[in-house]
Amino acid sequence: MEKLNNILRNFQIPEQPYEFETISNGFINDTYLVSVNKNPTFILQRINTNVFTNIGSLIHNLDLVLPLLKHQHYKSITLAKTVSGDSFIKTGNNDIWRLMTFIKDSVVFNTTTNLKVAYEAGRIIGLFHKILTNFDTDQLKETLPKFHRIGFRYEQFKEALEKAKPMNIENAKKAIDFVEENISMLNGINVDELPVRVCHNDTKLNNILFSKDHTSLCLIDLDTIMKGTILYDFGDAVRTIANTAAEDERDLSRINFTNELFDSFMDGLAANGNFLSQKEKDLLSLGVVLMPFLHGIRALTDYLENNRYYKVAYETQNLDRCFSLFRFAQLAINNQLHMKKSIAEKLV
Repeated sequence: MEKLNNILRNFQIPEQPYEFETISNGFINDTYLVSVNKNPTFILQRINTNVFTNIGSLIHNLDLVLPLLKHQHYKSITLAKTVSGDSFIKTGNNDIWRLMTFIKDSVVFNTTTNLKVAYEAGRIIGLFHKILTNFDTDQLKETLPKFHRIGFRYEQFKEALEKAKPMNIENAKKAIDFVEENISMLNGINVDELPVRVCHNDTKLNNILFSKDHTSLCLIDLDTIMKGTILYDFGDAVRTIANTAAEDERDLSRINFTNELFDSFMDGLAANGNFLSQKEKDLLSLGVVLMPFLHGIRALTDYLENNRYYKVAYETQNLDRCFSLFRFAQLAINNQLHMKKSIAEKLV
């Protein structure tokens, strides 16, 4: 771990005997828990510059938004400054590293069956948006071009399909068919009609920190902060909160849409007051189809391209992810009436 200790020496922190533990929740960045005498103190991350190619824009957005996320019910995360006063360092081999404060006694959940966790997830996502409601989004830069644009993702998928190995195409046939059966419906969602907001853009459940009593504290993994619509953050959250199975669950019979968890999430969102437009409320339930579909088509595309983007533990993990995500997307289609009723009753 001498390499990691050398990285830490670039930041304005005390010199101490630091210990490091790999955190493997994320699929993109390399993340380490930094402790002193077994006490967690910082989170150290190497940003994946193959994914985040525009580091300057990423830093720009974080430097603008992080200082605004201050509220009595929202825990602030601070980036440690480097010895030169910057928020990030670049090493000799062009790796980009950052160091942020660790929130003591915080926990994360990949999935949940707990109604309070679902409620608190809705509350903190709603609070994030409420805090940033009046921010001038024109100040933000696009760090990941067309990140949640379904037309763009579909074109990437078609290009990958043309070049894919025949065996990969055969293995993915059911997923490919699902894309073709549903793409026209999803292309019909006109997100350009919706208010432009500061969006986290990756609000899966394990990007929310909780206290040990299951009170939500804040959102983490903020690299994807950009302009967007509420559909993105709403749909991304619901896909990991209303479903109690893992994202790459291989037994599709275990994928579920739990109405009680969805309703609790809605109660939490509504606790922030009615800050959404009527058009946003009308389209929220379709966001719950859009986001797992988008993640599914990205995982499918990556599988067809031999796993260039996401980290995988085994060769077909991206394929498992896409089957799981498409199964949830289908369940979200099946549950449109329940979601619309719940949204109309709670967001008044």
